[in-house]
Amino acid sequence: MMASKILLVEDEPDIRKTLKYNFSRESFDVITAGSISEAESLSSNNQVDLIILDLMLPDGSGLDFCRAIKSDKEKKSIPVIILTAKADEVDRVVGFELGADDYVTKPFSVRELVLRAKAVMKRGVNSEEDSNKDFETFKFGDLELDLESHQAFIKDQEINFTALEFRLLKHLIDRKGRVQTRDQLLGDVWGYTNSVTTRTVDTHIKRLREKLGAVGKHIQTIRGVGYRFSRSPD
Repeated sequence: MMASKILLVEDEPDIRKTLKYNFSRESFDVITAGSISEAESLSSNNQVDLIILDLMLPDGSGLDFCRAIKSDKEKKSIPVIILTAKADEVDRVVGFELGADDYVTKPFSVRELVLRAKAVMKRGVNSEEDSNKDFETFKFGDLELDLESHQAFIKDQEINFTALEFRLLKHLIDRKGRVQTRDQLLGDVWGYTNSVTTRTVDTHIKRLREKLGAVGKHIQTIRGVGYRFSRSPD
């Protein structure tokens, strides 16, 4: 069985060296790039299973590379983890909107990054398995989810959700009326273990509410616990 291949795009040599060593110890095949131009060449000439991407690169923003990957029909399914010193929420939101699967800020735990990478890749495999299952449509008041096309509509108007936002929304609706803790959501939606801590749940919930408009009120915050989707659309 071939090792999963990671493309690490990072301009700091010490970080590249450290991450390549640690991921190689976990039986990953790691190729590295220090710029966008190098990353473009490597992603074109290699079958890549995961991209770990810095944002501040010498020849441009890593967001541009992420956008290009997610706009390419042949490459858009490659998971992307953004690894950056840019911790502002606006940067995090932009990254997720472009289709990034996770957002890790520096300084970071190498062990946690490895765990997140494994979870992201496992999530991709599970999505492929789900694609072989029977499809159906979920309806909740004015909201309709088409599972086959991964599309969402409110009063026949399409809502542009990322793959993770769609997955999170479906998970909440499947368990409507029941409180889901952040740890539960991290485990069930992201595939993370309890040893991984992240603010990504809150960021995605906020984005879901914004995109859902009036329907967003059905995602309720249970203080000190987590989130719950309304049992009834009324």
